[in-house]
Amino acid sequence: MIAKVRTIVRNNRRLTVRVIADDCGISVGSCDVILTDELHLKRVCAKFVPRLLTDDQREQRQTIASDLLGRSCEDVQFLKNTVTGDEFWVYWYDPETKQQSSQWKGPSSPRPKKGRQVRRKTKVMLLAFFDPEGIVHHEYASDGQTISKEFYLEVLRHLR
Repeated sequence: MIAKVRTIVRNNRRLTVRVIADDCGISVGSCDVILTDELHLKRVCAKFVPRLLTDDQREQRQTIASDLLGRSCEDVQFLKNTVTGDEFWVYWYDPETKQQSSQWKGPSSPRPKKGRQVRRKTKVMLLAFFDPEGIVHHEYASDGQTISKEFYLEVLRHLR
């Protein structure tokens, strides 16, 4: 029975204990014991990652990282002069600080109320650039902005 459960799990690792037990004709409890105690398996959720890279992309990133590491070993000032950046899709908020929302009130007036900040339904692209000290420049793409090489050239001019 253990061999049959092992074969079923190897063919499809997403099956539930109940489905495996039905396929094998055994109870759910027995199936669970086989999976956990005999086969030493446990059910885990997949880890969310922003992007799945191809083998070529992974290899290219590793080459670049090795090159940068080598340069930083040769020149200790190298990383201090390096600026890197990334782009993110973020929800747009119109935040108002506690100080900005303060107002005068009389002794008999009710205290003013402020609703929880609600994000807009639209997302905007945030471009952020960093050096070893932190963020050196950030910019939001305006609503409806087409992201093109001209857009990036303008962002790089602002960064410079």
